[in-house]
Amino acid sequence: MAKQNVYDNEAFFEYFKNCRSSEVNFNDCIETPILLSMLPDLRGKTVLDIGCGMGQHARQYADMGAESVLGIDISEKMLAYAKAYNSAPNITYERMAMEDIAAIDGRFDLVTSSLAFDYVEDFGGLMKHIRALMKDGSEFVFSMSHPMASAWDGAYDRYTRTATGERLYANIHNYSVEGLRKVKWVIDGYECYHRTVSTLINALVQAGLGIEECRESSVPDELREKHPDIFGGVIHRPDFIFFRCRKAE
Repeated sequence: MAKQNVYDNEAFFEYFKNCRSSEVNFNDCIETPILLSMLPDLRGKTVLDIGCGMGQHARQYADMGAESVLGIDISEKMLAYAKAYNSAPNITYERMAMEDIAAIDGRFDLVTSSLAFDYVEDFGGLMKHIRALMKDGSEFVFSMSHPMASAWDGAYDRYTRTATGERLYANIHNYSVEGLRKVKWVIDGYECYHRTVSTLINALVQAGLGIEECRESSVPDELREKHPDIFGGVIHRPDFIFFRCRKAE
């Protein structure tokens, strides 16, 4: 099974790092507020953060009172940044592909992941491995690209625009064709996997994970109007989808 490690590509890593350093970006303005709002009380909890990246969320969980946080990621560059800028006594960072989490010795009160599952080929298998790492009654909260966004295969523009560049509507193409997408985004050959909403839901249910909440990303009107060049398309389709699940007894 292929294990994606695009973030160790120097050009892609620098692009991502520069995006996150800006005060206005999709992660901090859209994804993070929704993800954090779906979390349970973290005080005294043991947390596993899959695809922890630069460690921003792991540090937030530690600051929110988690007893311990284990952040795993396949990227050496991302983990080096996390250790340098988002470390804490109760955070452990470990280099590990998400496909290998069955090797983790431990069970957790909470499992989280932020925009990492787009890169896994066997989503259903990963969900089963995650359930095995959860304590009874524990929760699993994650985000990933919304299927309406991941359907893009690079063969057409994401949006139909006016002559002045205003986004009129999103172009959804080959939504029902699931599988690997290879597109030009920052680098040639950027890879991610597209799945329909029903595939995501069924994979969670079949893994023994009860869905308690599902949300789709949106942007407040004032933010969208203030930064139309960045968030102008958000009103036409969601960029991210979020699930809060509980380990079924």
